Order: sequence, then C-alpha cells, then structure tokens
Amino acid sequence: MMTEQTYHSDLAIPPGEFLEEVITDLGMNKADLAKRMNRPAAKLSAIFRGDKAITPDTALQLEKVVGVPAHVWTGLESEYRLTLAKQQQAAEEVRVKNEQHFVTKFCYRDLTKLGYVKAKTKATEKVKELQRFFGVTSLETVEKLNRYKLAFRVWEKKRDKGAWESTAAWLRMGELEAHKIPCELFNKQKLIKSLDDIRTMTLEPPQFFQDKLTKLFADAGVAFSVLIHLPKTYAHGATFWQNKNKAVILLTIRGSWADMFWFSLFHEIGHLLLHGTQEVFLENKNMTDRRKEEEADIFASDRLIPPKDYHEFKAIHSFYKDDILRFSKKIGIHPGIIVGRLQHDGLIEKSWYNDLRERFVWGRE
Repeated sequence: MMTEQTYHSDLAIPPGEFLEEVITDLGMNKADLAKRMNRPAAKLSAIFRGDKAITPDTALQLEKVVGVPAHVWTGLESEYRLTLAKQQQAAEEVRVKNEQHFVTKFCYRDLTKLGYVKAKTKATEKVKELQRFFGVTSLETVEKLNRYKLAFRVWEKKRDKGAWESTAAWLRMGELEAHKIPCELFNKQKLIKSLDDIRTMTLEPPQFFQDKLTKLFADAGVAFSVLIHLPKTYAHGATFWQNKNKAVILLTIRGSWADMFWFSLFHEIGHLLLHGTQEVFLENKNMTDRRKEEEADIFASDRLIPPKDYHEFKAIHSFYKDDILRFSKKIGIHPGIIVGRLQHDGLIEKSWYNDLRERFVWGRE
C-alpha cells in the first residue's frame, strides 16, 4: 500500500509566480488576464507579488479563465501563508534569544517582586514578559520611544551599564500606575490654587495626607505616584504627560527624608507650570537641561519658604533649634524643611538638627 506524503518547502513562494507561468504558457500577459477577469490590473499585480491573498472568489475566477482548479489556487495560497508564518515565528524566536541580555538590565527580578511581570524560569519567556511590560515587539525599540529617550541620553556616555534600562523600567512603572488613576482634564489654574493646601500637608504624616494629596492632584488633571526606586535609577522624581490632558508626577523617596520629598514634589510641580507639555523631566544625578532644572529648583524653594521671610530669618544670624521652631510656626511649614534648606545653603552643618527632620515610609517603599 502506498502512503501519500506531503512536502512543505521552507521557501515562501507566492502563488503569483505559478500564475505567471500558467498565463505565459497560455500566451497571455498580465493585462490580458486583468481584462478577462474584469479586475483592475493594480490589484492583480499585488497578487503576483504575494502582497494580496488569493481569495476563494478569485480562485474561482482563475479556474474559469486559466483552467486550473480553484482548490489548487487556495491550496497554494494557504501553503504560502503558512510558510510565511513559520518564517516570521522563527525570526521572532531568534530576536527573542538575541534580547536575553536585557533581562538583568531591565531589573526583571525587581519587576517580578513588584508584580509588574510574571515569574518565569526561561530567559526567552522573561524577554517576552518584558516586551509585554513595555508594550513593544522588541526590547531594542525601547530606547527609541519618546518617553524613554531622555533616560537613554542621560546615561548614554556614562560607564554605569544598565542604568538607562533601569531608569526606563522605572518610568514605565510610573506610566502603568498613572493609567490606574482617574483624573479630570489638566487645569493649570486649579493646580496653582492647590499649592497652599499641598504646602500645609508638610505638617502631616503620610498616612494622613497620602490619599488627600493624590485626589487633589487628580482633580487638577495630574496622576501622582510614589514608586520604589530600582537599582541604578538614582532618580528622585520625574514629570511627563501621558496625553495632552493628563500630566504625571512620579516621586521616589531615596534616603526617605521628608524635606527632600517635599522639595522634589514642588520641583516637579514647577516643571508642569513653567515648562512645555511635550517634555519629559527626569531628576537624577545626570540631569541634562540645567537651566530648566534650576528654574524648577527656584520655584520649589520659593513656594516652600517665601523669599522675603527667608531673607529676614537669615538676617538674624541665629539658627538655634528654638529659632528654627519659631520660624517654622510663623510661616506654617514643617521645621525639617527649614533645617534641610539651612543645611543646603551652608548656614548650618549637615549633622545639625536632623532630629527635627522626618523620614517617610510610603506605600511599597
């Protein structure tokens, strides 16, 4: 008994090549075929190139015009598409294997612990999880995306390998968290009016103001999140626009000092109010646009401690603990912020009055 065997070629040969041979044997050209089928020549050209599939209707027309049964054309088309799919699948597997080096750089273990990617054992499966996490078909494209270009530029010339990938992963975490936060349309005036309320929150612990602060920002069209920092990000915060009507502020409590948190927060607000809606601002040790960063620093300093009050306080040249507490009560702000400012400006030693400063533990941090 004979067994029929079917062989599949590794070459993806479009049915149009066989069709061209058939019409040549019939003494027919492509223009003749188009006229006989009453079809536009351009559409048949796409079939000859393999760009357009031979549908069952087209197969029946070809059977009538050139005499080759319709099932032959549909069979050739099916074989061609199957071979293309296999080639694409093979190419994808090669690409995934070539991207295994990204697994560690994109902090896969940390992202797993935080629940952003699933725990996998095979490196290729981890690559696919990271592709899903970033929403890309190839991890090679991450550095080209507008949201992460700044992270790449910041670290491009540095020797700290893996830092830009870690920073990009941290920004992506922020994107995903921002998607979960329902916000009103961005309203600059509403954000400005909320600044005094935000400043008053410096006197409260996080468990009292966390939800209140998040809602206040959301009402002004800003998604606010505090994220744990990833290895090598060295980031204090970031600001970007998820779309034209929704801004995003991300903070991380590196060192956990409350005064640094509040300064970073007002710094990011400064970017929203002072600078363009298309930009991404990333606050770390390798910041690129120094002018805009200085503008945001001045905004934060002046909003937290009014310049006139600070000037009068400095003029006294008395920075004992009781002086700081009296000044804190006068301007209605946490004394730790004043201590941090005096330390930063070199008016007191870094080791002085740190008992007046607070440390935050916020969410996952």
